[in-house]
Amino acid sequence: MTPSERPVHTGEERGAPLIITEDERLLDDLLRLCAAAGALPEVAHGLPARRADWEAPPLVIVGADCAPRMRGAGRREGVIVTGRDADDPSVLRLAVALGAERVLALPDGERWLADRIADAVEGVGPPALTVGVIGGCGGAGASTLAGALAVTAARAGRRTLLVDGDPLGGGLDVLLGGEKEKGLRWPAFAESRGRVACGALAESLPRLHALRVLSWDRGSDVTIPPPAMRAVMAAARRRGGVVVVDLPRRVDAAVTEALAQVDMGLLLVPSELRAVAAAQRVAAGVQQALGDLRVVARGAPGRHGHGLPPDEIARLMELPLAGEVPWEAGLLADLSRGAPPGAQVRGPLARFCTAFWERLAESGGDGNGPPSGAGPGSGVAARGPVAARVTSRAGGRGGGRV
Repeated sequence: MTPSERPVHTGEERGAPLIITEDERLLDDLLRLCAAAGALPEVAHGLPARRADWEAPPLVIVGADCAPRMRGAGRREGVIVTGRDADDPSVLRLAVALGAERVLALPDGERWLADRIADAVEGVGPPALTVGVIGGCGGAGASTLAGALAVTAARAGRRTLLVDGDPLGGGLDVLLGGEKEKGLRWPAFAESRGRVACGALAESLPRLHALRVLSWDRGSDVTIPPPAMRAVMAAARRRGGVVVVDLPRRVDAAVTEALAQVDMGLLLVPSELRAVAAAQRVAAGVQQALGDLRVVARGAPGRHGHGLPPDEIARLMELPLAGEVPWEAGLLADLSRGAPPGAQVRGPLARFCTAFWERLAESGGDGNGPPSGAGPGSGVAARGPVAARVTSRAGGRGGGRV
């Protein structure tokens, strides 16, 4: 097992599952599955004497050999009946009496049961609302927008995780002024496969500005194996809240895995015709793996009517308009002083991000799952515009649809 695959117990975990069986072979299999899920179960040979010991565990796995002894047990959620024969009529009748959610035969159901055990121990709820940010061209500012979205989400009290999906981007920990903060970076997860515990993932990462950040270190390794991306992104989503992913313009196998976990993509396009031409090529690659892709127009300094209007950019891109981020004077100076993007609460960037999250919350995407009509891998865009208007005193007009 790699370090990232070993069970790590955190404060986010719940109580231990309860196994009820005297079948030694079945018990060995169930203990193995619990170990794979990072769980340390309690074992009993019949109905617990105390009612609390029956009701408290997040999951109860009842062996078919002990199912007849469970007569009189109160019905509760999270009961699995398992054995070698899932079609035994007597076992099925007992499972119905217990209110079991499933009767499962081993070894066929091992993978499902391992995931179910891990979900119970981690207390998994609705998946995180996951937003991917992609630059339409070089220098568009996608990393800055991704950082600002994460900072504003965390400031509003949302559980937030920021993922650096661009190995050549310089590191989001640097952008947030936390390159010296202790915690794991991407190379530590390069060998991850299968299921990564979501609580352990979050606790292992640097905590910056009230959010967790998975970034790159300063080493020479600049690849994310697709299985590692799949495992880490799945764990991040199971943790709930909000996940923001900074993605490169190049769509390779690892980026495709990340896009499969994204609910909504934001393509940041400067208000220049050449940038639109570049962004069209980026969009063509992204849309092969992501159904809901929207344009964010980036204003230029002192535009005053010069450059393409946001609506025109969206029309040329043939994509919904998610809004405009006006130019923010002094942003680069703030970043150079170590202030994270979005730190200026009244600045155009922070106000755009705040409005973005507020409107998504109104549409149902409040960190308790994706907004209505959207979902990872669905290939279906979220239905209906989520409108927000953002204006800027610093110059340039804001607004658009989020």
